[in-house]
Amino acid sequence: MDTDPAGTPSTPLEDYALLSDLHTGPLVSRDGSIDWLCFPRFDSPSVFAALLGDAEDGRWKVSAVDGEIVSRRYLPRTFVLETTWATPTGTVVVTDFLPPGSDQADLIRRVECVAGQVEVEHDLRIRFDYARAKPWTRRVNMESTGIPALLSVAGPDGLLLAGPLLHPHEAQQVEPQEGMAARHEASPKGHPDDYQGAVADRLTGVFSLSEGDSLDWVLTWHLSHLYPPTPEDPQAALERTMKYWQNWSAHVDVQDGHDQAVLRSLMVLRALTNSDTGGIVAAPTTSLPEEFGGVRNWDYRYTWLRDAALTIETLIAHDFTDGAMHWRDWLLRAVAGDPEDLQIMYGIAGERQLPEAQLDHLAGYEDSTPVRVGNGAVGQFQADVVGEVMLALAALREAGVAEDEYSWGLQKNLLRFCEDNYDRKGHGIWEMRGEPGSFVHGRVMMWAAFDQGVRAVEDHGLDGPVGRWRGLRDRLRQEVLEHGFDAELNSFTQTYENTAVDASLLQLPHTGFIAYDDPKMLGTVARIEQQLQEPTGLLHRYRTDTGLDGLPGDEYPFLICTFWLVEQYARSGRTEDATTLLEQLTGCATDLGLYAEEYDPVSGRLAGNFPQAFSHLGFIRAADAVSRRPRGPRSTG
Repeated sequence: MDTDPAGTPSTPLEDYALLSDLHTGPLVSRDGSIDWLCFPRFDSPSVFAALLGDAEDGRWKVSAVDGEIVSRRYLPRTFVLETTWATPTGTVVVTDFLPPGSDQADLIRRVECVAGQVEVEHDLRIRFDYARAKPWTRRVNMESTGIPALLSVAGPDGLLLAGPLLHPHEAQQVEPQEGMAARHEASPKGHPDDYQGAVADRLTGVFSLSEGDSLDWVLTWHLSHLYPPTPEDPQAALERTMKYWQNWSAHVDVQDGHDQAVLRSLMVLRALTNSDTGGIVAAPTTSLPEEFGGVRNWDYRYTWLRDAALTIETLIAHDFTDGAMHWRDWLLRAVAGDPEDLQIMYGIAGERQLPEAQLDHLAGYEDSTPVRVGNGAVGQFQADVVGEVMLALAALREAGVAEDEYSWGLQKNLLRFCEDNYDRKGHGIWEMRGEPGSFVHGRVMMWAAFDQGVRAVEDHGLDGPVGRWRGLRDRLRQEVLEHGFDAELNSFTQTYENTAVDASLLQLPHTGFIAYDDPKMLGTVARIEQQLQEPTGLLHRYRTDTGLDGLPGDEYPFLICTFWLVEQYARSGRTEDATTLLEQLTGCATDLGLYAEEYDPVSGRLAGNFPQAFSHLGFIRAADAVSRRPRGPRSTG
């Protein structure tokens, strides 16, 4: 049995697969270990946290004894993961998935022997509350069937494991028996019938299967004070899961490898969306470092207005307007009330309190500490967020979705927020924790907010103080050109207070503020290439040695920034450069088409939270630009 001693290197992020039921997003390693799982929501405390420590912090590993993995894949157009193991005596396929559309939280693992004979072993270590609570585990009979199962509880959380019974501590052999293919019928020999319960550090079992045998395990979360719900039927759940994902993606045409990668990225954006509330998380993980061994470790399991808005723009461009409507409804609820209460991020259901805390008992991914939950940036002012939201809602309007009094009323309130905070300095798109400044990207995004307000009145007949909005918009344009553009350098600058450049400046043409091929923009691109681009072609967000972000250490190149550069190249006529760089970036994805936040070109490893919505939407936009997919209309006033 694998003991995973402490001190071993962390599993590379590119070895992980994402599962999703549109409520949570566990990560499964290449060797069959679920090392990260938060039940029942993305932002719930974890039940498996080996990702941020080691096996003792919680995991569920299913592997073939003496086996090696010969292939893994998502079943076409789904998030059903299929991993094939070969052993000296046979071949086994493990299928992992979470069924969407259910009113309960189930994780299902199916094992099928497709050739010869195979032994499969389990190592299940449940650690509730970010590995701060070991459960009490006991054997129970399920009320609906009378079949025995294992129930683990600690505090408010309960997990019911249905399937062939595991047992505490020591693995024991089970021989094949008649009817073994039926779920729940096999259990390890020697399991004590009088076992009433214990604090079980590990639940283990070794199961022998012959060709044609299959076994299923279903792990179901529930509130511990309630009787456990009936676990999903694995076969019916698999069919429903396949149908859901294939129906959702049916209208996306796939002709080549790029199309397939775009489809997977669109599906990731959907997988990170809560199907109940419409909230879109930036990533399903927390504290995966921006530099291995560093302190830049943040919790991304929340809904940023910026990230969600850019995601919605991307989904609308690919005709997924239903998801955009769902997000608009979330936005109306989250931002309801006085516009002065506007936050840059919210919980999945619109929660406002996201206090940041440190989990000092976790060693961190690649020993990167602190491990954080919550996010202190929730209290920051970032001047760009209203602009991104207004651009997304304008795209929805341009797609033919009519405004109602609530949605347009929200947008007028957002513009009032911009007026009330017109001259306020902020922390920028990258949530720097140093002194606030006048970030050019933020000022241009505020310009975009007023610009979209003006266009809504002039082009769509909506009501509002268009004269005042137009005046504020024009004043902002003049201000940016006067204080945010350095004529000697022929470049826009990161802030009004310095002459550095920032990759967020690549977003200025996306707003309509300036054309992609305007000499001012081309000069800015040249300085970004000079100051922020690695020899590998990958782009940093900004230079951390200025001290502006208020943090020690450094960070790896950010993938979305390099995707923005591809888009800039493609839309300014540098087609060959765009195509070459995009091809290079596709090599940063995992074999399953997943991107993290960053990429370390020295070690060749993904870094930062994973998978990252920002990176996936950046890839889609870059691929669209290279393929000359048209953009939505933008003003250039």
